[in-house]
Amino acid sequence: MYHRFMRLATFELDQQRLVGAIDGDQMVDFSGSGLPNEMIELIRTWDQDRARSAYATSPRIPLSRVRLLAPLAPRKNIIAVGRNYHDHAEEFSASGFDAAEKQMIPDHPVFFTKAPTSVIGPEQAIVLDNDPTGTTDYEGEMAVVIGRTARNVTLGTALDHVFGWTIVNDVTARDLQRRHVQWFLGKSPDTFCPMGPAISTIDELPDIESSWLRTTVNNELRQETQIKELVFDVPTLLTTLSQVMTLEPGDVIATGTGKGVGIGFDPPVYLVPGDVVEVSIDGIGTLRNPVV
Repeated sequence: MYHRFMRLATFELDQQRLVGAIDGDQMVDFSGSGLPNEMIELIRTWDQDRARSAYATSPRIPLSRVRLLAPLAPRKNIIAVGRNYHDHAEEFSASGFDAAEKQMIPDHPVFFTKAPTSVIGPEQAIVLDNDPTGTTDYEGEMAVVIGRTARNVTLGTALDHVFGWTIVNDVTARDLQRRHVQWFLGKSPDTFCPMGPAISTIDELPDIESSWLRTTVNNELRQETQIKELVFDVPTLLTTLSQVMTLEPGDVIATGTGKGVGIGFDPPVYLVPGDVVEVSIDGIGTLRNPVV
């Protein structure tokens, strides 16, 4: 019997990079199952029946023996969406950090990207020295993982191209974000895209909108929002993107953050060494990263 949520993960064991699934406090090791031992290739060739068989028959390893990595290594920039929750759009507008802002709630999705080199896994450190301005902030987000090539998809077929969901912390250097107008530099410092701990497949977690997203800093609840509160839902984001570009298996789209980020405080509350940020989403897990 497989777990309700097929939570796929990439992990390191004895200096080997492997792919498997999290089952409670154990890791299911797919390395002897015949499935691809690289997450994007596993996604590209996904066979649910083979995966379920591997889940049922593969050896279990205590999670304490492995090191979880980011669930995949993106081959392209991570696509992200700005001001995609009403409450965060209001707090962000009030902060004055967006020099290009024309309206509080956008009429169309606001897209930007983060460099693949910014990606780290669970328990890896967010390094503040990579932000020379000392204004590092957190943004807990649900991210979409593409499973099938998507070009000119419709609202009705968009979800057919989704493989699953993961968690991204869209860590941001706020003064860099404001200083350079375009957000890329402020969003892309090394270690500024924690991802994980797993990818929950869409077939086993179809109603992601009912899940809650919560972010804590040092166990203090900062963000709490339901995914259904997105301004632009996942089908809208995918149709908008696929009208102009090809989305490919393994592409990651972070869908936006809710109210409660550091710049929403007066004065702003930025991350400092010793902080621990945890982002949790029902059905996916908790992404935990220390700050150094």
